[in-house]
Amino acid sequence: MCGRFTLAADPDTLATLFELDTVPELRPRYNIAPTQPVAAVLLDAERQRRQFTFLTWGLIPSWAKDIKIGARMINARSETVAEKPAYRSAFKYRRCLIPASGFYEWQRRRGGKQPYYIALHDHQPFAIAGLWERWQSPDGSVIESCTLLTTTPNELIRPLHNRMPVILPPVVFQEWLSPRTPATRLQPLLRPYPADAMIAYPVSTRVNSPAYDAPDCIEPLPSLLS
Repeated sequence: MCGRFTLAADPDTLATLFELDTVPELRPRYNIAPTQPVAAVLLDAERQRRQFTFLTWGLIPSWAKDIKIGARMINARSETVAEKPAYRSAFKYRRCLIPASGFYEWQRRRGGKQPYYIALHDHQPFAIAGLWERWQSPDGSVIESCTLLTTTPNELIRPLHNRMPVILPPVVFQEWLSPRTPATRLQPLLRPYPADAMIAYPVSTRVNSPAYDAPDCIEPLPSLLS
C-alpha cells in the first residue's frame, strides 16, 4: 500500500514535469497522511489543458452516505479498479496524477515495524497514478477526493511490503489523464516501476505520527543501513 508520502519540490520543477502553466508555492511536506489535502494534476476536458488542484486523500464515492468511508479508501488495487463499484466510474472518466517526492513503507521486524523511505535514484519528483471523485452532501457542499493506485512490488520494495504505488513516467501522463483512453490501454500502464531507478533506506519512527511533519522524517538511520 501507500499510506504516507512526501512532496518537497519547487513550483518550477513541478510545472515543467507536469506541463502546467503555473504551480503555487507549496510548503514542503515530509509526512503527508490520509484525509489531508494533497496536490493533484487533472485534465480540464473542455480546455484540454492540465490543471493543478488539491484533493482530499481518501476517495469518497459519489453514492456514499458517510464521508468517513474515505479514510478506508486511500489506496485502490490497480488489478481490480475497472470492476470495483467504488472505483470503476472514476477509472473510466476521472483519472489524476499525484505529485510526490517519495513515499514510506513499513517492514515487519521482530519488536515492531521499521519505516523506510523510498524515492527515485535522482531525487526528482514523480507522479503516482490516482483516481478522483466529486461527492456532494445533502446541504450542497462538495468534497473532491482521491485514491492512489497500487501494484505488485518491484525487487527493491518486495522485502519491505507486498504492494507499492503505481509510478507513471512522463511519457504516459497524457494517456493516463485523457478520458478518451480506453481501459484496455490503461491496464498495461499500471505496473511496478523499475527497481534500479529507485532507492530505499530506513528512517526514524517519528514518521509514524501523522502529526509530525519535518525534514528529519526522510533522514537515513546510518546504524540500520547495510
